[in-house]
Amino acid sequence: MVDSAQVYKLAAVLPGAVDDSTPDRLIFSIRERGFAWTFMQRDTPKQKRWPNRDVLAVSCPLDHKELLIEAAPDIFFEDAHYRGYPAVLVRLPAISADELANLLTKAHAMQLSKPPKRKRPRQDT
Repeated sequence: MVDSAQVYKLAAVLPGAVDDSTPDRLIFSIRERGFAWTFMQRDTPKQKRWPNRDVLAVSCPLDHKELLIEAAPDIFFEDAHYRGYPAVLVRLPAISADELANLLTKAHAMQLSKPPKRKRPRQDT
């Protein structure tokens, strides 16, 4: 079982990881690319989303995401919003700290391997 404090500790040791968390949400990135964040849940379509602190969205390749969900649906899942998006939803109470650390390390490396985001020039209107 992992809680928010453990997520902070696991993400903080990753080189260059930036913690943009708020009191309501965990948000971790590298070079302005998110690799883990609190799942914003929507209970019914078109209703407002709310931060579910028991679920963490973690970047991962789509093929790996499918394998994780198939192998351990009690830990990993997706919802309609994440279908086709390279991130898996993780139930924090169901995952071990070691397994989450491994997943976060891979998510961090995946985002770090991408080219830096280009700065867009400001357009004055």
